[in-house]
Amino acid sequence: METVVNYVLPDIPRFYTALAEWMACLCCILSMKKRYTGWKMTGIAVASLILQVTFMQVTKGQEGIWWILCMAAAVGLMYGFIILCGDIDCKGAAYYCVTAFVTAEFAASLEWQLDCFFRFAMRWSNVWFRVGLLILIYGTVYVTICICYRKCNNSGEPLLVTNKELLSCVIIGLAVFLMSNLGFVAVTTPFSGDGATDIFNVRTLVDLGGVAILYAYHVQVVDLRVRRELEIVQTILHNQYVQYQQSQEAMDLIHYKYHDLKHHIIALRAQESTSERESYLDKMEEEIQNFEVQNRTGNEVLDTLLNAKMLQCMKNNISMTCVADGTLFSCMDTIDICSIFGNALDNAIEYEEKQEEKEKRLIHVTAYAQKNFLIIRIENYCEEKFDFEYAFPATTKGDTQFHGYGLKSLRYTARKYGGEVDVNLEDNWFVVKVLIPMNMQRC
Repeated sequence: METVVNYVLPDIPRFYTALAEWMACLCCILSMKKRYTGWKMTGIAVASLILQVTFMQVTKGQEGIWWILCMAAAVGLMYGFIILCGDIDCKGAAYYCVTAFVTAEFAASLEWQLDCFFRFAMRWSNVWFRVGLLILIYGTVYVTICICYRKCNNSGEPLLVTNKELLSCVIIGLAVFLMSNLGFVAVTTPFSGDGATDIFNVRTLVDLGGVAILYAYHVQVVDLRVRRELEIVQTILHNQYVQYQQSQEAMDLIHYKYHDLKHHIIALRAQESTSERESYLDKMEEEIQNFEVQNRTGNEVLDTLLNAKMLQCMKNNISMTCVADGTLFSCMDTIDICSIFGNALDNAIEYEEKQEEKEKRLIHVTAYAQKNFLIIRIENYCEEKFDFEYAFPATTKGDTQFHGYGLKSLRYTARKYGGEVDVNLEDNWFVVKVLIPMNMQRC
């Protein structure tokens, strides 16, 4: 069979390139949370495809520096498509845009190389065969890419890209693009081949390597993010446990003091006193008795934690009520009890401290069993409206990477017992609800 060597192969059709770039962007958008759904998303996607194809056709035939500038503009259109449809920040969109561009280069190069091989070497030039080959190659490449990236982003949370991570990704993308297209820009470089087939081989293989490198880098970025988040969650869990131990020591000291006060009251009653002193002593004794009976849930760990938070609320003029069956937590680890109630109450107290009207500083805590579920509800009065991101309210603090971990730690603990956390606003009440199957708590 005749083999084609040094055959002058045609350039990739601009429509093929535009289609590859659009599909690569669509894969990235499908792997993240989207701004739009349904017909609106479909309309934007179709408009983006038409714009991408039109631009590539209009700029057809450009060479040298103009070709590079046109490719940069095409990348800009890809970036616009991603940031318009994906619920992601500018750096994240740029990160995914580089990945999409390299993937598109690989898909277009692989498909066109196979198309040329079958047409010129095998003499298979049937139109339907070429269309089928296009669908097969693009479909295989992009379905594989979608599956891989969706598995990496299975948490459903946004990938907050740092400046260094974005710079590294851009450098990899530029290196791959330059090396794979150098032979087409100039044939006199040390990296150019003697024939068109050599250049095609180099381009396809370099693009394949670029896709593999960027995916491996993405896996590392996601893995480091997960590990860093897990370390922060573990630190929060440890801190909550330390707070519990400190609270236990403080509560023991308070009980000792109140016990001594009882003896002082008995001694004072034995002496002659005025009616005002008697009234004052009655009031003091009543306060002591009230303190002794509060937050007796049947679980010493929960009692200590709730009493400590109650004292913190009293100090800040916050009214906190609690109805909880502590016996339901007998099989739960101490550190997990501290994580669930500590994190949720810390968030509630932090918000109520900012409430200007003291009569509106309200927190309700309930814990009960219903239909084989342990249900924990921690509510605080809230007139503010929050934007929710990925089931949790968006942070109002500047450092978005290292805030919001209190609720994440709570969710981590709940899922440890097969449960889940629901956060929402209900009639001016910010409600954190934790549901845990009773059968998951094994003593």
